[in-house]
Amino acid sequence: MKRRQFIRMAGLGAAGAATVASPAIAQSMPEIRWRLTSSFPKSLDTIYGATDLFAKAVAEATDNKFQIQVFAAGEIVPALQALDAASNGTVEMAQTAGYYYVGKDPTFAIGTSMPFGLNSRMQTAWLHSGGGAELFNDFLKNYNLIAFAAGNTGCQMGGWFRKEIKEVADLNGLKMRIGGIAGNVLAKIGVVPQQVGAGDIYASLEKGTVDAAEFVGPYDDEKLGFQKVAKYYYYPGFWDGGPTIHHMVNIAKWEQLPPAYKSLIKTASSMANEAMQARYDAFNPPAIKRLVAGGTQLRAFSPAILDASLKAANDLYAEIAAKNPNFKKLYDHMVAFRADQYAWWQVAEFSYDNYMIRSRPRG
Repeated sequence: MKRRQFIRMAGLGAAGAATVASPAIAQSMPEIRWRLTSSFPKSLDTIYGATDLFAKAVAEATDNKFQIQVFAAGEIVPALQALDAASNGTVEMAQTAGYYYVGKDPTFAIGTSMPFGLNSRMQTAWLHSGGGAELFNDFLKNYNLIAFAAGNTGCQMGGWFRKEIKEVADLNGLKMRIGGIAGNVLAKIGVVPQQVGAGDIYASLEKGTVDAAEFVGPYDDEKLGFQKVAKYYYYPGFWDGGPTIHHMVNIAKWEQLPPAYKSLIKTASSMANEAMQARYDAFNPPAIKRLVAGGTQLRAFSPAILDASLKAANDLYAEIAAKNPNFKKLYDHMVAFRADQYAWWQVAEFSYDNYMIRSRPRG
């Protein structure tokens, strides 16, 4: 969405962008300064850049009356403390991924992505129109937060491996940089999950501290240089079929906002959600071509590995649901939604994409 369109749609005046910018409207808006801490570095123009776009749009639509200053990971709090900072009021907002916080409660993962969950279109549909956002926000009340979808990477890659992985047995004892519920799933089939910060992945692969590492996809991974220290690049990242990045807002601060500013937060977050997905869809294809041209070996996970991982995931979810009613409530709802979605996708979306993939010119 272009900024002019955004301003017209923000609900701040029926006369459109010119009226929004007029002195009478601007003077009626209170001056508010917020801080937003991100879980991501500035170098990721895809993820971090989407929230930077969000903050600029909010400021522009209010003639700079409502300003949200964005801070990269580590500038206020470390990357994986962004949610806590918003929850306890250190900052008003955070840009982060719920599944970073499964140590608090595995339910956090469902709002973002989980192994064999939803693809990006389905995740957006579930959150936006399928009741998912309402369920997730009801859960987040326990942490003094309200969340708005603000980005999606699309399906991610399965990661970089120092050796080929052909069978399930090849994963036994393999040390892989992967965390959260995905790490728990892979642990069931022999992987040894490792918690390694983004800035340390390259060195860990280079030194052999880890045998494999997953991050995001071609565009971001190329920037971090993983192709220089690991030869094999696997797909798909079945644990990240369509992960949603959220803007998480402190509820007390949210309730203090004027209705027009609340509308802006929602609308600008939606714009960021669209922009992030669009950037990944535009930037990943040329990046994967550059990687392959440079010697990267693309490999698909074997059906046996996918089948074993799916069974491990379903077993893990059953174990968690038996003990965690919050998880069970959101998981059951998401699974029912997923079933209907794939019944529809196999009719039109998949059939069309599959045909176009098979018929495209080869080169």
